[in-house]
Amino acid sequence: MNDELELLREWDADAAPLTGPARDRARHQLLNAMARADRRPGPGPGRRRALRLAVAAVAATAVTGTAVLIGTDGSGGGGAPRTSTPRLENAAATVLNGAAAWEREREKEPVAPRDDQFIYSKRIIKETEQRTGEVKTYTDEMWESVDVSKPSLSMELGREMWEEPEEGGGGVWPPRKWSELKKLPQDPEQLVLAIISLGSRPDGRSISDLDKLDRYEAYWLLGELLKNPVLPQGLRPAAYEALALVPGIKMIPGVKDSAGRTGVGIASTERGSAESKYLIFDPVSYEFLGFRDERISASGKKTYIQLSHVVDWGIVDRVRQRP
Repeated sequence: MNDELELLREWDADAAPLTGPARDRARHQLLNAMARADRRPGPGPGRRRALRLAVAAVAATAVTGTAVLIGTDGSGGGGAPRTSTPRLENAAATVLNGAAAWEREREKEPVAPRDDQFIYSKRIIKETEQRTGEVKTYTDEMWESVDVSKPSLSMELGREMWEEPEEGGGGVWPPRKWSELKKLPQDPEQLVLAIISLGSRPDGRSISDLDKLDRYEAYWLLGELLKNPVLPQGLRPAAYEALALVPGIKMIPGVKDSAGRTGVGIASTERGSAESKYLIFDPVSYEFLGFRDERISASGKKTYIQLSHVVDWGIVDRVRQRP
C-alpha cells in the first residue's frame, strides 16, 4: 500500500472507488467505530487498534451495505443537531490559527524515523470519577512500529497491550510511515478533503459543502493526527489551520489541562456533547496543552473525565527502549 488514505480504495483491485452512497455507508461504519473506540471502558483493543479494525471493516460495509450510525452516547441515533454561535466559531478559528503560528515559529525539520524503528511516547493521564471526584493519575508509554510490521506495545490506564504486526504494513490512522505522512497535503483545505475522502477520488466538493457527518469526521481524524508526537515539518500547523476551516468547531473558555493550567478548549458541536472532549490550548500564546476526553465504566454507571498531555517522545530501535 502506497498511501494510508488509499487503503479503502485498494481493498479490492477490481472494486470501484468508494463514492456516493457506498462511501456514505462506509463513513457511517467508520464513525460508529470511532464512537465505540472513544468510549471503550475496559480491557481489550486500544483505540488505535480499534480504529484499524474499523478501517478494515469499512470495505466490507461498502459491499454489504449493512452499516448503522450510532451516537456517542451509544443510543443508536445521532441525537439532535447542536449549533454554535458565529462568535464562538470565530474565536475557535483565532485560537487554532494562533496555534499554527506558534508552532511554525518553533518547529524544525525532525529526523525522519526509519521503517524498522519505533515511535516512543509517554503521556500523563489524570482521570476523575465524575460523581465522587476521586482522582487517579496514570503514566502511559507507547512503542509503535513505524511500518506496523513488528509488534507494538502500548499502555492504556496502566495496562500493557500488545498490537500484533499487520501483513503488508496494514492500515492505521494516523499513518506512521514517514513516506505516508509526507504525502498528506499541507494546504489546510486540501488536508481536510483528503482525510474525509476515505481514499476515494476527489469529488469536487469544497469545505462549505460538508455535512455534519463530514465535519465531525474531519475534527476527529485531525485530532488523531495531532496526537502523533512527530510529524513532517509544516504538517502540524497545517492541521491546526485545517481544523480552523471546519464548520461547527467552537471554543470553550476557562478549562483546565492535566497539569492544572487554565486554557481554552476547541470542540466539535456536530456529534454528542461538545463539552465532553476537546483539545486544550493556552489562552494567550495558543500553545497546545493537551486533550480532554470521557470514559464510561463497563457497568455504564460511572463516567470518568480524562485529561492528558505528552511529556516525552522519541525515535527508538526497539520496544521498551527510551530516548
